[in-house]
Amino acid sequence: MFTAIVYVLTSGCSWRDLPPSFGATVPTAHRRFQQWTEAGLWRRVHQAVLDELGAQGELEWARAVVDAATVRAKKGDR
Repeated sequence: MFTAIVYVLTSGCSWRDLPPSFGATVPTAHRRFQQWTEAGLWRRVHQAVLDELGAQGELEWARAVVDAATVRAKKGDR
């Protein structure tokens, strides 16, 4: 299930185009994605990856990319 969800998130395909080779139905994969999102799984996985890379000295904090996927974009001058 995890691999199927990551495939959709990284490939840009829609949920309905999830290949059957993952062995997950579209409704189940989407439902699990929603449940895991509500449970904060993605933030914890992201933090765990950063922690591991940091422990190995593999992070370069002098450069960073921020986009609307991780930081909310403000509208106008508000």
